[in-house]
Amino acid sequence: ATYRLFKIPELESHCEDYGQAVIYKGTIPRCSGAFKLDDHHSIETGKVFPVCGNTWRMLADTRFKSHFEFIGNFDRHYGIFEGCGTSLPYASANDGTSSKGGACC
Repeated sequence: ATYRLFKIPELESHCEDYGQAVIYKGTIPRCSGAFKLDDHHSIETGKVFPVCGNTWRMLADTRFKSHFEFIGNFDRHYGIFEGCGTSLPYASANDGTSSKGGACC
């Protein structure tokens, strides 16, 4: 298992939509075709990929910044991504319910 841990105080509790997107440059070694941040963020090289504010910060405020182009900012809030950010990612492990997870981006 691979864990990506980030110490970013501005992370929000929900998957908020600010109309942002990223473009992966394909510059991370062994990830020239796509970059997989987690199980629902596989970002293809050269393709505009909409992201929530948290994903934006995980890419822009970390060692990954130089590998992406960033579109947008935090000036306008469009709400929460449909079906994302409102359930715990490991709810099924804790209480037997199914976590939809869902790709917010």
